[in-house]
Formats: sequence, structure tokens, C-alpha cells
Amino acid sequence: MVKKKTAVLLFLVFCLLGIPACSSQSELKDGYYTAQAAQASHGWQEFVTITVRGGKITSVEYNAKNDSGFIKSWDNAYMYNMKSDTGTYPNEYTRNYAAQLLQKQASGIDAIAGASHSSKSFEKLSAAVIEQAKKGDSNVIKVVTE
Repeated sequence: MVKKKTAVLLFLVFCLLGIPACSSQSELKDGYYTAQAAQASHGWQEFVTITVRGGKITSVEYNAKNDSGFIKSWDNAYMYNMKSDTGTYPNEYTRNYAAQLLQKQASGIDAIAGASHSSKSFEKLSAAVIEQAKKGDSNVIKVVTE
């Protein structure tokens, strides 16, 4: 009985210390991975790109582009309109969601008021891109986000 409790305790300590055998992130294969919305929404096609090094997500980009390739976060007119309507804007919430994924190393983010539609898309895209990284499949995956 004591040996069993000791074994369980040691396992939990290793997991808390981040030993790779206990971490789902040890399943991630190094590389670059992108998940993209299957269809544009309001003229913008969202995407999440991650870089994995040493089995960990080391960078995250979340954004959207229009048909000409223009990035949503760069659209100042869109930013001013959205900020006044919702209290947030693409350059703010995309960086926030990306930072949360980088910090947590897993999908499951706290939504920002005014960007709830994007939070749902980000959840689906980030879950899909993590699955791609687990497989080591660097093909861009299309995800239904609506």
C-alpha cells in the first residue's frame, strides 16, 4: 500500500515538474503548422500558425486575411470601427489569443468580450493545428469554423 502511494506521488511530482512523459506536448513534432478556416467570414479567412521546437509551441500567429492577402490586424479603419462598437479590435484580441495558446501550450482560451465569434474560431483552429503538430503533418488544414 505504501509503495503504491509512493509511486502515485512520484508520478504526480514528475507531471507537475513537466517531465515529457507526463506532458501531452511531448507528442508535438517540431515544425511549422497552419490551420485555416475553410471559408471566409465577412470577407476574412482566419488562420492559426504555430512553430514547434523541442516538442513545445514556441510561436503562435493568429490572424485573418482577405482575398488580396491583406492582414486583418493591419486594417486601421476596421480597427477603429470595431473598437468603437465592441471595445476590442483584431490586433488586440489576436495577440491575446495567441499569447494564451503559447502560455497554456494547449487549446482552451479565455474569450475576450467583443471578440466571442473569433474566440470560437480560434478554439477550433488551434485544436486542429495542435492535432497536425501531433501527427507531424505540415500540410495546411482547412477547418470549418462556422
